[in-house]
Amino acid sequence: MKQIFSVFNLGLLLFVAYLVQYFIPIKWEWLLNLQEHHQMYKRWSGLVVFLLIVFQWVLTITRVVKPLRKYSIKLTNIHKWIGALSPILFYVHVMNFGYGYLALLSYLFFANMLLGIVNLDIIKSKKQWVFQSWMITHVAFSMVITFIAVFHIGVVFYYK
Repeated sequence: MKQIFSVFNLGLLLFVAYLVQYFIPIKWEWLLNLQEHHQMYKRWSGLVVFLLIVFQWVLTITRVVKPLRKYSIKLTNIHKWIGALSPILFYVHVMNFGYGYLALLSYLFFANMLLGIVNLDIIKSKKQWVFQSWMITHVAFSMVITFIAVFHIGVVFYYK
């Protein structure tokens, strides 16, 4: 029997739910009010999303730093589940994709999340070039997302 409660299924469900609420649109007015009119809420929820992004880099650190490699297998599973749950935190921070660089950040965030849930457990390929292509793309997206997020934080605090 296939596992219904998997990283792939949960991530896909949350992504589709985000898209549905965006395109229909279905909005929680109290949350929308917080997001649009309360600076402190936007900053604290943004901090939570940024900490999610930073935490996802911990897996890279455990793979690169030799004494920490023993934790990388366990952390890989945590990394996958947090990535699958990330649309919830994104939604809590903002209900739309934004414009300009924020739209790019949003699209890359969700594209990378989808790439993460469609990992080698799903692809089931043993070919090295498939793994390398997937990993390079996932890490490259992560680097760009991190850069744009840091830029966004700078803009938010510069233009307060």
